Amino acid sequence: MRAIIVKAPGGPEALEEADVPVPVPGPGQVRIRVAAAAVNPVDAAVRSGALAGAGLMPAFGTPPTPGSPIAAGPRAAVGIGMDVAGTVDETGPGVAHLTAGDEVIGLQDRLDVPLAGYAEAIVLDAGAVARAPRSVSPGEAATLPLNGLTALQALDLLGLPPGGTLLVTGAAGAVGGYAVELAALRGLRIVGSASAADEALVRRLGAEMFVPRDVHLADAVRALVPGGVDGAVDAALLSAAALDAVRSGGTFAAVNGGPAVPVPLRGISVRNEWIRADAGQLGHLADLVDEGRLTLRVAGALPLAEAAKAHVRLEAGGLRGRLVLTP
Repeated sequence: MRAIIVKAPGGPEALEEADVPVPVPGPGQVRIRVAAAAVNPVDAAVRSGALAGAGLMPAFGTPPTPGSPIAAGPRAAVGIGMDVAGTVDETGPGVAHLTAGDEVIGLQDRLDVPLAGYAEAIVLDAGAVARAPRSVSPGEAATLPLNGLTALQALDLLGLPPGGTLLVTGAAGAVGGYAVELAALRGLRIVGSASAADEALVRRLGAEMFVPRDVHLADAVRALVPGGVDGAVDAALLSAAALDAVRSGGTFAAVNGGPAVPVPLRGISVRNEWIRADAGQLGHLADLVDEGRLTLRVAGALPLAEAAKAHVRLEAGGLRGRLVLTP
């Protein structure tokens, strides 16, 4: 079958189309025939070697640094892509809630794997797979797992009660948009920060208040919410600039922030949200889509063979929603 792999870090040209064996599911796993795979910024970070440089995965083709927490040796090639939608075509022993023919969404939450979502088929743990939303296309469904789970799990980290105030940076983006909608469903009062041109979108998603991203963020937020908001989901990775908008003793969730996680000043509880696959949460998000409570946004679709072109468009910026690849 066809898959996109990376043998050495680099620009979009480092994405190679290869013929690889069809993977076989083991105990507790399922094989999915991929109908669509979303293109996310983390895919570009894997491809470029940025995550290896940050110590989040082994460097391509080199042994791990002595003393590094990464114990595994290097791979000859690494797969790309975390989000998929498709159809189960084989299950391994011990899988009860999924059967062949089920239309599903899934998340590959491991970074150092030889085969990932940019492929004609993928094997995932059954605990990373859930029924796909019935009301949308596979291309739309593929945009849900990574970004939807990131937003949901970040809000869980904050634990704000109904009526609490929340700042969402990057509120027009994929993660930020889901965070606004999910927070509104929890009864939170939301300040969304994004480009001024996106104010109508952010308010439509559920933000009560809005701050353009080109103003001093903390001052503008505190003018709307005296003393600062109770919590923040920093989807734009603004770090200390977003933390300054949070009240003393509040809560702050950096979204896969790495070095962008700020120092926990003024007694603020700073949490770094790292995505994890969760079939139950995925199923919940799929239900919200079918109920019309979550908005899926596809920026465009390209064939799998044009993965490099998709990465060029991703890195050019300005997308609203996610590009998807179709095998």
